[in-house]
Amino acid sequence: MTARTAPPDPQFAAAGLFLEKLAAADFDQLAVALEPDATLRALLPRRYREWEGREAVCEAFAALLGGTDVYEILDATVGLVGTRLQLSWRLHVRGGRLGPDDFVVEQYGYADAGPTGRIQSFSLVCSGFCKEHPDA
Repeated sequence: MTARTAPPDPQFAAAGLFLEKLAAADFDQLAVALEPDATLRALLPRRYREWEGREAVCEAFAALLGGTDVYEILDATVGLVGTRLQLSWRLHVRGGRLGPDDFVVEQYGYADAGPTGRIQSFSLVCSGFCKEHPDA
């Protein structure tokens, strides 16, 4: 008989903390949910990008989602795919670098925890900014 080891416990606390800071547009504070050597791989509408290190990952989210006058989270979820965390969120944004139109943006991510239970690797796919009320 072979002994089976249980998979590591999912780190819902880190995912919840990440979403809490994201919902507040507190991009610098995303760091509290990330390992120092965190990585982010993102499939964006126009390109694929990678970032390495907690600070670079925080800066990436600020660049991708910041710079607006209106920023509100419409929906967020946390789940599991095996032992991998699944996070998703949908935002309503307007103003600033985007101009006067209303936009929604949705992102899905899959994350693995590091040795301290914080997010170490993060893979993300982004819908891009979609006009909420397309011109008729």
